[in-house]
Amino acid sequence: MRILHVYKAYYPVLGGIENHVRLLAEGQAAAGHEVTVLATTSGARTQVESLGGVRVIKAGRLAEVASTPLSLSLPIHLVRQRPDITHLHFPYPPGELAQALLLGARRTVLSYHSDVVRQKRLLKLYYPLMMRVLRRVDRILVSSPPYLASSATLAQVRERCTIIPYGIAQERFRRPAPGVEALRRALGPGPTVLFVGVLRYYKGLSYLLEAMRQVPARLVIVGEGPEGAALREQTEALGLTGQVTFAGRIEDDALPAYYQAADVFCLPASERSEAFGLVQVEALSAGLPIVSTELGTGTSYVNQDGVSGLVVPTRNAGALAHALGTLVQDAELRRRLAAGARQRAEAFTAERMLREIETVYGEVLAG
Repeated sequence: MRILHVYKAYYPVLGGIENHVRLLAEGQAAAGHEVTVLATTSGARTQVESLGGVRVIKAGRLAEVASTPLSLSLPIHLVRQRPDITHLHFPYPPGELAQALLLGARRTVLSYHSDVVRQKRLLKLYYPLMMRVLRRVDRILVSSPPYLASSATLAQVRERCTIIPYGIAQERFRRPAPGVEALRRALGPGPTVLFVGVLRYYKGLSYLLEAMRQVPARLVIVGEGPEGAALREQTEALGLTGQVTFAGRIEDDALPAYYQAADVFCLPASERSEAFGLVQVEALSAGLPIVSTELGTGTSYVNQDGVSGLVVPTRNAGALAHALGTLVQDAELRRRLAAGARQRAEAFTAERMLREIETVYGEVLAG
């Protein structure tokens, strides 16, 4: 099968969707399919390379508007491809509109990763075209039942939707990671709360920092992003510089050690832009209890309250502080939830996800 994935960015750019597209593409290539990824690069010149058995075309960028790369050459490269099936990763309006010209001639699956949340003014302009695309693709993949139930956009195309939760390659988080003991010594005595992710506005980290004033533990923040400077300033203003460690961007090989060195994982997301929280699956795989927030998306579908962790109201530092404080001080509760986390992780394997998506491709191609 010839498969084409279309999104705005690809590895080595890191992020939830970028990581998902890479896992899909490399997993499908390993299964014997001919896989191409069409994305954009940071410069003006188009690059073509092979990564992990996948042909990657990174079209040159003209500009970036509202976090959306614009490329004149991306539609040209899209037209030149001859896939059996095209897999769009939403939201990326330039890719969706370019493919819209070919929807009558090409079988198309679209992964609906998130509603458009922040760019509301632009959404008003794009909305009619967006709905035209969603109504014409052959199948829409949604990551969780709560997201399908809570999205006003998806409610209009529900008959085209299939729920396939995300999955990850879990083995590296399950097996003992090198350097865990050394990392624990470096962090110092006492319990550790861990956050992993790109430091973006919707991650809710300002609420987590506020909560940490009442939690008898250290906080380790792994990742960088647009909010990094503001979060470091807030940490200093709250007098938490000795309690909070900004570890920065950590290489993939070193990441499992951070999960295994921690006692509790926290995803304090504050907006619907956090549609699933793949980092929670990493935490589940490592047997790490989670504190997450209720957004009406997939975050509380992944982390089940009282089973794999605790779920609290969003944008509520007091609720975060209470849940985190309870977990770091109750070793027996942590052990019970850790066992539940490992069991819950079984629902989110890469093998299951790849198998179910290939089944959808087959159904779409069969017409």
